[in-house]
Amino acid sequence: MSHALIVIDVQLDFCPGGALAVPEGDAVVAPVNALMPGAGTVVLTQDWHPAGHSSFASSHPGQPAFAQVTMPYGPQVLWPDHCVTGSPGAEFHPGLDTSRADLVIRKGSRPAIDSYSAFFENDHVTPTGLDGYLRSRGVTRLTMAGLALDFCVAFSALDAARLGFAVTVRQEACRAIDLDGSLSRMRDQMRAAGVTLA
Repeated sequence: MSHALIVIDVQLDFCPGGALAVPEGDAVVAPVNALMPGAGTVVLTQDWHPAGHSSFASSHPGQPAFAQVTMPYGPQVLWPDHCVTGSPGAEFHPGLDTSRADLVIRKGSRPAIDSYSAFFENDHVTPTGLDGYLRSRGVTRLTMAGLALDFCVAFSALDAARLGFAVTVRQEACRAIDLDGSLSRMRDQMRAAGVTLA
């Protein structure tokens, strides 16, 4: 029970044909499912944004998608509308074995702040509750997989390492956006933080 698999945002909007498709995003489904039997605890995260979320480019007239703006909590990429609460695109990929999930963490649901990490919103202060849940179950080691490697997976891995967990990111079970070199930068940051990139 000391090991948990954290599956990040394997949702239809992040898969081919989705509103914010990660290249080959659906290719993570089979390797993620294959990791589940080896985990004592399985946690799924789900982007869950209200319509008109502040991280959407559509909420900032004149700003294009993928522009960066400064929010009260720091820099924020403006995304196409995606994973809107209750929408088909917010649903998990149908091939993902959700029956194995012990917990689903929905993040990004506050209109004024985005949430990449499974542990904290983008202010790096407001918790999702995942840390306490894992500690209550005696979890000390985490394996992370999902979408996207250079955003939500990386931010989750960095926060987990900062919180004292031993963290491994399974890159074969991830895909990246690679926005302006973000993949290389985030890999370097994860390695520097002691995250194992497998």
